[in-house]
Amino acid sequence: MSASEAAAAAGATAAAPEAADIANHLKRKSSDIGWEWGRLCDPNDKNKVKCLLCGHESAGINRLKQHLAHRGTSIAKCQKVPDDVKQKCIQNLNEIANKKKGKQQRDKELRENVQLATGEEEVTEVESLAGSSSTPHKLGPMDRFTRPIDPKLSSAEAKRQQNINEALWKERTHQVQQYVAKWVYTHAIPFNACDNDEFKEMVEAIGQFGPGFQPPTQHDYRGRLLDEEYARTKSLLQDREDEKVKNGCSIMTDAWTDMKRRSIMNLCTNTSEGTTFIKSVEMSDVSHTSEVIYELIGKAIEDVGAENVVQVVTDNASNNMGAKALLHLKKPNIFWTSCATHTINLMLQGIGNLAKFKTTIDLAKSFTIFVYGHHRTLACLRSFTLKREIIRPGVTRFATTYLTLQSMMEKKDCLRKMVVDSKWYDLPEAKTKKGKDATDTVLNIQFWRNVALCLKVFEPLVKVLRLVDGDVKPSMGFVYGELLKAKKEIKEAFGNVERNYKEVMAIVDKKMKDRLDSPLHVAAYMLNPYYSYSNPAIFNDSTVVEKFMECVETFYCTDDDKGYRAVNVDLEQFQKRLGNFSKKLARSCERFEFNPASWWRLYGGGAPDLQYMAIRILSLTSSSSGCERNWSIFEQHHTKRRNRLTTERLNSLVFIQFNNKLMSKEKIKRKSNYEVLLSSDACEAQGFFYEGGDDHALVVFRDEEDELEQMPETGIPWSVLGDAMGTNEQLQPRRSARVAREVDEEEWESDPEDPDYQDDDIAYEDDEDEEAILNCNAFAE
Repeated sequence: MSASEAAAAAGATAAAPEAADIANHLKRKSSDIGWEWGRLCDPNDKNKVKCLLCGHESAGINRLKQHLAHRGTSIAKCQKVPDDVKQKCIQNLNEIANKKKGKQQRDKELRENVQLATGEEEVTEVESLAGSSSTPHKLGPMDRFTRPIDPKLSSAEAKRQQNINEALWKERTHQVQQYVAKWVYTHAIPFNACDNDEFKEMVEAIGQFGPGFQPPTQHDYRGRLLDEEYARTKSLLQDREDEKVKNGCSIMTDAWTDMKRRSIMNLCTNTSEGTTFIKSVEMSDVSHTSEVIYELIGKAIEDVGAENVVQVVTDNASNNMGAKALLHLKKPNIFWTSCATHTINLMLQGIGNLAKFKTTIDLAKSFTIFVYGHHRTLACLRSFTLKREIIRPGVTRFATTYLTLQSMMEKKDCLRKMVVDSKWYDLPEAKTKKGKDATDTVLNIQFWRNVALCLKVFEPLVKVLRLVDGDVKPSMGFVYGELLKAKKEIKEAFGNVERNYKEVMAIVDKKMKDRLDSPLHVAAYMLNPYYSYSNPAIFNDSTVVEKFMECVETFYCTDDDKGYRAVNVDLEQFQKRLGNFSKKLARSCERFEFNPASWWRLYGGGAPDLQYMAIRILSLTSSSSGCERNWSIFEQHHTKRRNRLTTERLNSLVFIQFNNKLMSKEKIKRKSNYEVLLSSDACEAQGFFYEGGDDHALVVFRDEEDELEQMPETGIPWSVLGDAMGTNEQLQPRRSARVAREVDEEEWESDPEDPDYQDDDIAYEDDEDEEAILNCNAFAE
C-alpha cells in the first residue's frame, strides 16, 4: 500500500472516533491527579478546565481539585463528586500545601542559618562618641511595611505613604536583580545556578553585611578560601568516613577521555551513606595496562585502609580484568566485581541488535531524526503532542532507546493523527523520501506491535537498571534476585515459547556469566531474607551454596575459624530462623523496601560471624556509575581559560563540587521519588552538557543532509553562540569511554585512541513540567 492510500485509509478510520481524539487532546499529559476528572475546555486555553462529573468550568486544575474537594469559600462545590474522589482531592491539596509550606520554611531556615558578626555594640559606642555616623541607612525586612512616625499625617495620607514605601521597595529589589542579571549574562552563568541553596545563602550574607562589602580576590579564591572550603566539605563527609570503618566500602573506578583527548581516571568510594569522590588522575602519558590500573587502585586501597575495603567495582574491560588477577594475588580478601549498570547496558544493547528488534528500533530512530531534524516538522509534532517531546534522556544509551520507544507508544494516537492531517502533508519535508518513510512508519500497524514487544522485553531489564544505577539503597543484595525475576518476565513476554526467547536468554546469560553471578552476588542473594525466606529452596540449591562458600573463603581468608563458624554454625541459625531470626518483627524482610543490612544488624546477633559478613556485603553497591558523573564537572574547571590550574587545585575544586552535588542528590533521594533514568545526571553521563532557560530549544543533529547549522527558533550559528556565551568547549560533542563501547567488548580497553571518531548528539527541549534541558545522544546514532 502506498503512503497516500495508507493515509486515506487512516483518515477514514480516524474520522470515526473523532470524539475520542478530541478527548485525548483535551486531557493534559500530566501526572496531576486532577486530570482524572477534568478536561480542557479548549486545547489552546490551558486555564479553563471542565469537570467531567458536573460540567462546571474552573480556572485551572488546582481550582478544579478545590471544586471536587469542597475547599474554599469562593469555589463552587461539585454536587456529584463521590466520597472517594473527594478524599483523594483533599489529600492531594494537603500534600501540595505541605510541600509549599516546607519550601517556604526551608528558605526561611536557609536565611536564618546565615549569621554574621555585626559588631553593633562597637558601632553604637563610636556613634555616641562622635555624635553622628556616616554609615548609610541599611534596609531591613521591616522597612517594607514601616515608615517614620509622623502624627501630622491623616489616615489616608498614611496609607498612601505606606503604598509608596512598598513601591520603592519593589523598585530597589528590581534594581538589585538587574545587577545580578548583568553578571549572569556577561559571564555565561547557567540560569539554574540561581536555584542553588548556596546562591541564596550568599545573597543573604551580602545583604546582612550591608554596603561596602569587598568581594574576594582571585588569590583568595585559589588559596585560603579554597583550602577552607575543602576542609569544610571533608568535615561534612565524616559520617561516610565512619561508615567505611564500621561496615566497609567499595572502591569504584572509571577511565574516560575528554574532548581534548586527555585520559582521566576517576576514583571514588561508596558506602551505604553514599558515594564520595577521592580524586581524578590524568593518565595521558601512560598506557592503560593492567599493571598501571592495579597500581592506582592499590594506592587508593592503601589511602582508604585495606581493612576497610570490601570490593573494587570497575567495568568489564580486559585491562581491568588483568588488574583483578593481580589484586587477587596481593590482597585475596578483597573482591573485584563488574559494574552491574555496564553489564545490563550490554544486555540491552545485545538484545537491541537482534534482527527482530533492530528493525523496529531503526525505524523509530529514523522517524525521530527526521522530525527533529527540521524546524517545521518539529513544530508540527509539538502542535499535535501539546509540546510533549518524543525523545527522552537516559543514563545509558539503551535505556534511552527504551524511554524513547515508550514515549512514542504513549503518543501513538497523536502521531497517527498528525501524519494524516493536512498540516503535515503541506510541509515540503513530508513530500521527500524520508518524509514518506516517516509517514509509512507511523501508519504501519505491525510497527506498533513490534514496539509493544520491544517494551515488554526491555522493561524487566530496565527495572533492574533503575535499581542498580539509582544508588537509592545498596543494591548488592538485590541485583542477582532481580535478574532472575527479569529472565522469568522476559520468557513470559514471549509466551514461554522457548524458540522465541532462546536468542534473548542466550545474550542475558552470556553477559551475566562471571559478572553478575559471581560468588559475591550469589552470597548476597542468599543472605538477603527477602529472597531466601520467601523461597527456602535457595538453601538447597547446590550452585548457590557452592558460591556462598567461595565467598566465605574469600571474605575470611585470613581467619579460618570465623569462616568455619559462619558456614557450619551461624548459617543453620539463619536458615532455620532460630533465636532473634524467629521474632515477629523480623518479618519486615518480606517487603522489598526494607534494608537487608539493617535487618541483619537488628536480628543477626545470635550468628555474629555471619552477621559481620552479611552486613558488610549487603551494604555494598553493585555499580560504578556514581564514579562517572563528574565528567562535565572536571571539564568545567579544566578549560582553556583555566589551564594553568595546578593538579592539586584542580582536584580540590572537583572534590568540592562533586561531593557537594552528591550530598545534595542524597537529600533529594531521601525526600522524593528519585528517578535516575530521568535525572539531570543523564546529560553528564552522556558526555554532553548545556545549560539553558525555558525560552531556549537546543536541538543538534548531524545526519547528512538533515544537518542543522543554526540554533532552532533563532537562526544563530552555533559558532557565534559558543563564542558569545564562552561555551564552545561545552557545546562540542565528546565521547566517553562508557558510551563508546560496543556489545562484543570483552577485548575492549579503556580510552580508545581513534582521533577520527565522530559522535552524533541530540539535545532537546524537555517536557514543560521539567526545568532542565537535557541531552539525548545515543538514540540519534
